[in-house]
Amino acid sequence: MERKLPPIDWKRVDTLITLALEEDLGDRGDTTTNSVVPATAQCRAALLCKEPDMALAGLAVAERVFKAVDSTLVFTPKKADGDVCQKGEILAEIAGNARGVLTAERTALNFLQRLCGVATASRRYAAALAGSRTVILDTRKTTPGYRNLEKYAVAAGGGGNHRIGLFDRVMIKDNHREMAALEGDGAIARSVKRARAAWPDLEIEVEADKLDEVRQAAEAGAEYILLDNMSDEMMQEAIRINAGRAKLEGSGNITIERLPRLAKLGLDYVSSGALTHSVKSADISLDIEVEK
Repeated sequence: MERKLPPIDWKRVDTLITLALEEDLGDRGDTTTNSVVPATAQCRAALLCKEPDMALAGLAVAERVFKAVDSTLVFTPKKADGDVCQKGEILAEIAGNARGVLTAERTALNFLQRLCGVATASRRYAAALAGSRTVILDTRKTTPGYRNLEKYAVAAGGGGNHRIGLFDRVMIKDNHREMAALEGDGAIARSVKRARAAWPDLEIEVEADKLDEVRQAAEAGAEYILLDNMSDEMMQEAIRINAGRAKLEGSGNITIERLPRLAKLGLDYVSSGALTHSVKSADISLDIEVEK
């Protein structure tokens, strides 16, 4: 089944690619390639998966890097984002001027390896929730400037996307509650009411770390309640208190080992910053054959 992926913000990505190439090339360019490789040399290259069960994400970004260095290069995908690739499989082939391929190699791999690492982590977390109603979500704990790409990679791996930023959902967290409490009791209800009046088109989420806060958030009409650093038993009681009024999201101390237990509770979502802030880049290489 084809997976629906969020759109890539190519304007932002092109800026990232430009910055990445500028820091690699400086004001002299690829000194090694340009002095060692003949200007007319042609080659064929393959992007090669070097680890098992790697979820693919960012192939079009890698193509964009190669084309930014040399627009005449021919990039031919052999896989698609969302595919699960095995060690030894070819992800894409590149053909054309050897200098262009070599100059773009590291920057293209840096993007691709990072995004495949995020997608692969997302796939593992999603697999740990398989068979349940609970969806794994990412967070805003992303590499600055790379949020669109990293959330895209999470989706490619089978996870879901939480809010994109501070602008597309009202999320009343503990620090917001503390500040609102300076005006007296009823901080959660007051905060939800004010947010609803200010942003009637946005959904509201309330972070709760106590069961009474879950009750207050549900009674205030929040669409989502984040159960922060609660035990399995507290989450089960929170589900009872909520009684289906809001969507419930477990967050905090979410490990992949814990997910099968959480899957049995009936939560709507579980979120984890580890999908983006703690992943290992995937092992991918560029193998080159010189055309004679």
